[in-house]
Amino acid sequence: DGEPIQDQPVDERARRGITLAWQEPARFEGLRVDRFILAGAREKSRATVERVLGRVGLDPDKYAARAVDKTLSGGERKRVELASILAMEPRVVLMDEPDSGIDVEALTRIFDALADFKQRGATVIMITHSQEVLRHAEHAFLLCDGRIIDKGSVDRIDDYFGESCLSCDHTNDPTLSELVGVTE
Repeated sequence: DGEPIQDQPVDERARRGITLAWQEPARFEGLRVDRFILAGAREKSRATVERVLGRVGLDPDKYAARAVDKTLSGGERKRVELASILAMEPRVVLMDEPDSGIDVEALTRIFDALADFKQRGATVIMITHSQEVLRHAEHAFLLCDGRIIDKGSVDRIDDYFGESCLSCDHTNDPTLSELVGVTE
């Protein structure tokens, strides 16, 4: 909306429709999956729980009453977290390494959710080292050592990343000569 948010508390940012999908989803001993999903859901109903769990490939009859704890695999926790974000219907989603520690099925569900967010007009910002995840973006920024060293089309950033970053032997310390010709 063109308003700075850096000085706003986290709860105010959440009220504005901004949420974060963690690289390592949280575990909540004693909190059931359905209650976790409904905590931030726009519409608080059993139908919402069933819809979003189904969307991420988890059977609501098997998962709704389970605890969000160590009994869930990494892929299951990612999908439960993703279901909760789908239920929120956020305006902006920041996804930190969305493919970290998950199985192929969970990754497919993440890509499906990205399509859902896009269809609803939400903005998704992904932090990734994965070219497969990058290819699901519309625009890309390449960072090294906390600096934006390039931005542009996904294809161009993907090519550069594959050719120069994967084989990098000086992580987080690019030299100027290596960056020449990288800008759009």
